[in-house]
Amino acid sequence: MNAHLSNLLEKPSPPLGDGERVLVVADDPGDSELLSTTLELAGYRVGTAGTGAEGMSRLTEHRFDLAVWDAVLLSDLTHLSQACRSPHSAHAPRAAALPPHPPLLFLTTCDSLHRLVPELGPGEKDYVTKPLRIAEVLARVDVLLRRRRPERQADRPRYGDLVLDDATCRARRGSRALDLTPAEYRLLRYLLVNAECVLSKEQIGRHVWGDFRADEAIEKLVSRLRRKVDRDPGEPALIHTRRGFGYWLGCPG
Repeated sequence: MNAHLSNLLEKPSPPLGDGERVLVVADDPGDSELLSTTLELAGYRVGTAGTGAEGMSRLTEHRFDLAVWDAVLLSDLTHLSQACRSPHSAHAPRAAALPPHPPLLFLTTCDSLHRLVPELGPGEKDYVTKPLRIAEVLARVDVLLRRRRPERQADRPRYGDLVLDDATCRARRGSRALDLTPAEYRLLRYLLVNAECVLSKEQIGRHVWGDFRADEAIEKLVSRLRRKVDRDPGEPALIHTRRGFGYWLGCPG
């Protein structure tokens, strides 16, 4: 196991994500694996690119909340700036329009971001220096995304007739209120923001409790939540098990 990843698993968990989409652009396979694995464990949904051109293509074709970008791949800052600011690409539907300027976290050996990327102009950006300290990376990612979370939570998270209210930490399924514990609410929200994606027991344990938990504890928590969410026989089941992989929320088929 990578030494950095081994250290991360042995230490208290850093700030957790909320299902935001993060693009990792790094030409070093070791850095890419380290960043993508730890970001996923911290609660983010991660895409990767191995070249600057591939990274720019992914930014124009998909919506990301933040990009972690190795500065050695910034060979064309003008094109990167245009990619970040493009409202939509010719190949993407208008409904999938990109944000005006996703936050950018650079990986660099330099000690001054404004000298490194002057052409990018104003916008949310930060940097960390190599060799990477993963706790610092996760802390900077959390800071860059924190200001955007209130905007994302202005609309109540929902899936079908399942609606969560983050202001009161309450949930409803149709007209029925769900009496959830704090851990059950955190799990339900994590499943909802990652709807139709399978989440492993390790991911769930670290998101709900911030540390490793035995499989039995996670299975009991999912079972309690499922009894509350999928209680009525007339309602389609929303919480599902994919044996050997984990759990997911959605409507099959």
